[in-house]
Amino acid sequence: MLDGVTLDQFRTFIAAVDEGSFSAAGRRLGRAQSVVSQTLANMEGQLGLQLFDRSGRIPVLTEAGRALLPDARAVAGHVDAFKARARGLAGGLEAELSVAIDVMLPARILTQAVADFSLRFPDVPIRLHVETLGAVLQPILDGNCAFGIVGLPDAPRSIVRERLMEVQIVPVASPSHPLARHPAPLTVKDLSGHVQLVLAERASPLGDREFGVVSAKPWRLADMGAKHAFLKAGLGWGGMPLDLVRADIDVGELVILDVVEMPSRGAWLTLSAAFKADAPPGPAGRWLIERIKAEAEKTRST
Repeated sequence: MLDGVTLDQFRTFIAAVDEGSFSAAGRRLGRAQSVVSQTLANMEGQLGLQLFDRSGRIPVLTEAGRALLPDARAVAGHVDAFKARARGLAGGLEAELSVAIDVMLPARILTQAVADFSLRFPDVPIRLHVETLGAVLQPILDGNCAFGIVGLPDAPRSIVRERLMEVQIVPVASPSHPLARHPAPLTVKDLSGHVQLVLAERASPLGDREFGVVSAKPWRLADMGAKHAFLKAGLGWGGMPLDLVRADIDVGELVILDVVEMPSRGAWLTLSAAFKADAPPGPAGRWLIERIKAEAEKTRST
């Protein structure tokens, strides 16, 4: 008999509890009170349990009814979510959104955009791949990511790019590092004699490339967190996004190096949304791109 319990019975049960009476539940559902009463009686018969005590003026949940109510709400909620997701998929909504992110994208911008995304598309899970330089392109070209946030100056012709924002990159070192104690201003020649900490690509369809390497003794790291820690430990100098090291500079754990041949405010890296021309992002992916763009603009204007 339990297999005969219907979604309509679950909804009627929930409505009777929420509205406080069978007559109020009937008004909510657009049915006569007698139909509500009979629906619930049939449900109780199929379950072999009494859900309501009808001895008083208004029906009151029994102990069994109180125990089963959370499960009834869960069943109805799951069905509603199933139907909403099915409608979204039928309209072209992605079942899952995979995105490749350049490690240079400020975490606060990504975090806020993804938080907003989770509210707008609660049933679309996100898979993030954090990479550096050309390695961001590989999962896009492989079709494993709907789009990526890249910082490369060029890309294959099959890739479409949309400018999102610029990230300020500054040369920094620990205050204990010899370069930090060197009489300013420094020259590139001064930098070249010291270990430079450089982000290295794990895998890139464009081949191994490096940007801004001026030292004869570069240390290549594939992890931004390791580079950050090495810089603070005085193991070398290197370029870092100002957004990431601003707090360290404010408390004196890192200092910006004043280099004659480099812009006084550091270099600017342009980040763009990138995707295959023949496979543009779906509704959820397009929404996230626009949200990241909006967050970047908000940050720039403050």
